[in-house]
Amino acid sequence: MADQVPATSGDAPPADTPPEPAALPELDTGLRSKLESGLGDAVKVASATPGRIHIDVNSKDVVRVAEFVRDELGFDHAESVTGVDRPADSEIEVVYHLGSYTRPELGGYVMAISTRAPRQDNPDPGNDSTRLPTLREVFYSVEFHEREAFEMLGVYFDGHPDNRRLLLPEDWADLPPMRKDFAIKGR
Repeated sequence: MADQVPATSGDAPPADTPPEPAALPELDTGLRSKLESGLGDAVKVASATPGRIHIDVNSKDVVRVAEFVRDELGFDHAESVTGVDRPADSEIEVVYHLGSYTRPELGGYVMAISTRAPRQDNPDPGNDSTRLPTLREVFYSVEFHEREAFEMLGVYFDGHPDNRRLLLPEDWADLPPMRKDFAIKGR
């Protein structure tokens, strides 16, 4: 076994210095450039790491951005849709995680589109509910995911062909269970 020489203090950066971010691969920077040049102010790149870009989009632009991401960048399906209740901001955020079956270079790559809607206390689909436009016509695979977000967070998706319960009982009369102010009865 070779003798190991202990590292000197000059060999490593101080412990409190954050590491330099790794340079993004060419694919990542190319996708980011296309997003920014093709959509301008409609998107804000929230984060970009190798194999993943997360963009924030205003709800009025989310359909147009999703169509651009599908048609120009090749992300052809939604892998998942999730939501985050943000009561401190009086908003509910919905995040679409997109992937590609048709472009091999995007295999394993995730594009996250995040949009927010004002958080309303009434989760019913009336005018005073939390509302976002559906992406069902852009990505067919969001159909059940948006139904789950409707049910669990109270987000009504305008234009969705089937905004009805998926997992909860039809007579559910309480707050959506993924909202932070939901409390289990008796606990």
